[in-house]
Amino acid sequence: MNESITRALSGIVYIILLITATYYHPLSFMLLFGVFLIIAVTEFCRLVNLNKTGPIVMAIIGWLLFGYIINNDFYTNILINAGALIISIGLLNELFSSKPIVPKDTMAKQAQLIGYIIIPFLLIIKLAYLTNDFEPSIIIGMFILIWANDTFAYIVGKAIGKRKLFERISPKKTIEGFAGGMLFTIISAYFLGKSIYFTVLSPWQWMAFAAILVVFGTLGDLVESKLKRNAGVKDSGNIMPGHGGILDRLDSILFAIPFIFLYYQILYYVS
Repeated sequence: MNESITRALSGIVYIILLITATYYHPLSFMLLFGVFLIIAVTEFCRLVNLNKTGPIVMAIIGWLLFGYIINNDFYTNILINAGALIISIGLLNELFSSKPIVPKDTMAKQAQLIGYIIIPFLLIIKLAYLTNDFEPSIIIGMFILIWANDTFAYIVGKAIGKRKLFERISPKKTIEGFAGGMLFTIISAYFLGKSIYFTVLSPWQWMAFAAILVVFGTLGDLVESKLKRNAGVKDSGNIMPGHGGILDRLDSILFAIPFIFLYYQILYYVS
C-alpha cells in the first residue's frame, strides 16, 4: 500500500478512536489513555535503555491510584503537577545544553519517566475531571488545537519558512512555521470558544490556552527529538504505521499538559 495512504488511514483510525473513546464514556476515555500510557512507558524505556517491567507496574499503579481512585483533591493535583513541572524545567535545561538529555543514572531515568511520561498522562485524565464533572470537550479541544498547530506550522513553514527554529535538534522546523502555527491556532481557538460544543472556556480563555499549548508543545516536540537523536532512532515506536509511536503522536501534549493543567486550575479555582 502507498505510504501516504497508509499514513492517512492510520491517522484517521487514531483520530476516530480518540474522539469516540473520549466522548462515549468516562471509562472508555480512561481505558484508552491507560493503554496509551503503558505503550508510551514502553517506548520511553526503549529510548533511554531502561528495564520496562518496573516502570510499567509503576504506571499501572499510578493510573489506578491517581487517575481512578483518588478524586480531584486540590493538594494532590498541586503536588503531582509540581512534580511534572520540575522535570519539565530540567528537560528544558538539557534541551538547550550540549549534553545528552538522558541521564546515565537509573534512578534519574526513572524520575524522568515519572515526570515526563506517567504524571502527564494522569494530568490529562484529571484535566477532564477538574470541575468534578466529566468534561470531554476540554480534552478534544486540546487535541484539535495541537492538530491545528501541527498542520499550519507545516503549511506556513513549507511555504515561506527560511530561518531555522532549532536546527541542531530539528532541522525542518522554522521560525516562520512556528509563528504561523501560533497565529492560526489562536484564531482557531477563538472560533472553538464560540462553538456551543466547547463552552467549558470562553473564546479568550481558549486563546490563552492555545498560546500555552503551542509554546510548550513545540518545546515538547524538540525534547522528544533530542531523546530520539540520543537513542539513534527516527521514531519512538511503530504502533502507528507512517506516524511512529505513541510518544511521536503525544510528545507535544505530554510536555505542555503540566502548564495547561496549571492554567486551567487557576481559572477554575479563581472563578
